[in-house]
Amino acid sequence: MNGRFVEIPYRMLPGETLDALLEAFVTRQGYDTTDTGDGMRGWVAELKRQLERSELIIAHDLQTETTEVMTLAQWRAFGRDLADDEEG
Repeated sequence: MNGRFVEIPYRMLPGETLDALLEAFVTRQGYDTTDTGDGMRGWVAELKRQLERSELIIAHDLQTETTEVMTLAQWRAFGRDLADDEEG
């Protein structure tokens, strides 16, 4: 995606930083933290497993200096939206 975005390998992030990103993702996606026995910790653990399976990515926007966790579907949709914006 035009060099503006960089995928960040999750293993490069300190544990606290990764946990904070994943907690923000859980909150933003509206996950019910009461439906796992461990609440937020349970979701964070599940998301780490999804990162290990490459079902999620961490993307850093060099222009806005923001970092987001995204599903692959979100990443692909985001790329299409960005390409549409650049064409228009």
